[in-house]
Amino acid sequence: MAEHKIDPMEQFMVHKIMPGPEFDLGGVHFDMSITNSVASMIAGAIILMAFFVLTARGQVVPNRGQALAESLYNIVDRVLVTPIIGHGGKPYIPYLFTLFSVILVLNLMGVVLAVGNLAGAELTFTVTSQLAITATLAVLTFFSVFILGLVKHGPKFLGLFFPSGMGVVGACLMAPIEMLSYFVRPVTLAMRLFGNMLGGHVVMYLFATFAVLLAGLAATGGVAILAAVPSALSFGMVIALTGLELVVAVLQAFVFTALATVYLNEVVNFGHGH
Repeated sequence: MAEHKIDPMEQFMVHKIMPGPEFDLGGVHFDMSITNSVASMIAGAIILMAFFVLTARGQVVPNRGQALAESLYNIVDRVLVTPIIGHGGKPYIPYLFTLFSVILVLNLMGVVLAVGNLAGAELTFTVTSQLAITATLAVLTFFSVFILGLVKHGPKFLGLFFPSGMGVVGACLMAPIEMLSYFVRPVTLAMRLFGNMLGGHVVMYLFATFAVLLAGLAATGGVAILAAVPSALSFGMVIALTGLELVVAVLQAFVFTALATVYLNEVVNFGHGH
């Protein structure tokens, strides 16, 4: 029987699929080639835009597509922004909804089309399994909120790092700890999304590989036919894990957006409780 190499990390390798121009600018090398990661992001953007173009009917009695789009919007508006921030959070719903939609689509693409990857056909690339992507989303969100706080409240916003009720000396001693805990937020945002998508796909790959290899062994006949049992069990695990990964894909998009909403709340309702 031919030796098979099991490499669950291979599915996360970024490689070029369409060469593009390369140039140096300011000592930095830029490569404009289309990679599997870039192609998946472009496909995700097209899917997302097509979905909202086709469902934006504005009908009083919505069809299924419009009802689904409105439900996704209500998750951000009525479940996150209004309860957490209040009516002052309305101007920020477009960004939060875009963030939620982009992460959701990219997560679901990585799960739904992953079957093709397991079969050897690269139908998609799980973009949110790349730390560079999740870190970009996290840093963009976090520092946009931080800059917004400085613009809206000026130097007073820095009072966020000085706990009240501790006196001047106590507040100054706690300030470095508060700043560290505050600026570590983008790290936790990025790692949570990255880790969940990476781990789930690795486990799915391993069980799918076991199912295929054991089925091949069982096909040789004789005593080896008993390998069909663990092969079937492994295949069942792939199905179960796919369902679980679909739930995780939706949940992680929700959690990322929920945390971004909490950070925004500190800016919008700065200085008073909500």
